[in-house]
Amino acid sequence: MVHPVYADLPTTIFEEMSGLARQTGAINLGQGFPDDAGPMALRHKAGEALITGTNQYPPMRGLPALRQAAAAHYARTQGLDLNWESEIVITSGATEALAAAFLSLISPGDEVVLFQPLYDAYLPMVKRAGGVPKLVRLAPPHWRFDRAMLEAAFSDRTRMVVLNTPLNPAGVVTPDEDLALLAQFCVKHDAIAVCDEVWEAVVFDGARHRPLIGYPGMRERTVKIGSAGKMFGMTGWKVGFLCAAPALTKALAGAHQFLTFTTPPNLQEAVAFGLGEPGDWFEAMPAGLQRSRDRLAAGLREAGFVVLDSGGTYFLNVDLAASGVDEDDRTFALRAVRDHGVASIPVSAFYAEDPVRHILRLCFAKADDTLDEAVARLASARG
Repeated sequence: MVHPVYADLPTTIFEEMSGLARQTGAINLGQGFPDDAGPMALRHKAGEALITGTNQYPPMRGLPALRQAAAAHYARTQGLDLNWESEIVITSGATEALAAAFLSLISPGDEVVLFQPLYDAYLPMVKRAGGVPKLVRLAPPHWRFDRAMLEAAFSDRTRMVVLNTPLNPAGVVTPDEDLALLAQFCVKHDAIAVCDEVWEAVVFDGARHRPLIGYPGMRERTVKIGSAGKMFGMTGWKVGFLCAAPALTKALAGAHQFLTFTTPPNLQEAVAFGLGEPGDWFEAMPAGLQRSRDRLAAGLREAGFVVLDSGGTYFLNVDLAASGVDEDDRTFALRAVRDHGVASIPVSAFYAEDPVRHILRLCFAKADDTLDEAVARLASARG
């Protein structure tokens, strides 16, 4: 009676580890959410809009003010020229945006190129839409793909490629030359690129996010997905952006209207305000997270862990094998949360096949004292 895609799906690793953290009172460096409540100005705006604004259905594609603000934001920060009326749809989070893209653009039998490690929603949603996954395995420490890897994955049946950059869980920003190479393959195979760019505002060390939609030949074949929840550090808000050329957007909107149809209007108003009057948020926010990254990395290295570079997202990774830990990532993660009071995420959970089993993901979007205590506990777990 249950569709086979969903019949045997396990509880996500995020829910499992967060549940163990709640049960044991552990520090939670597993699930990726910040400690603080988010920008006060946006929360005030959302509250005001809830009381004084409309609480009836907003336009299905999103409030004009938010779509205009999103277009202006992407023009200012990424040099994109998006038509707010015909090329932007507001969704109830980036995961809903992904679902709309997969449901509207994949037909049964279409091949879909996916990069491992991958966000756990991709695979079941692609399969439920009838897609045939073609997996490309990325590996530490650099997590890069090359021409040979793409040649093995792409074929004359390739309909879509799904790219997450900056990449969760690896914490890397896809290099320009890799993006250019992927664009060449998309054009050659007439494939659509669905780009999960929810971490686009969270990049470090002076780097600049470059969207695939801006590369030659990609403007008409790319679906760009963003997340206000990640931009403003309020992951529960679930306000997403679908950006694509008009022909694609028409299909995306058609799927969106029968998924969530719309998104709370007060949150849309607040996000429009935040994008329109950000102050120094988009400079101060990544700078603060970079300091937290550096604090956690320094503490872990002092405790004897080998830490991989993190160029973006809320995450950095520890190489357990190189750190002298004779356990796989899941075994260590379970022991660390149960016996030492710190939750993490084993990166093997982000693989559908042939997993990397020696990398542990940690969230650094936490207060200094939380990070320091987590380091002490992880040092104890390392022994």
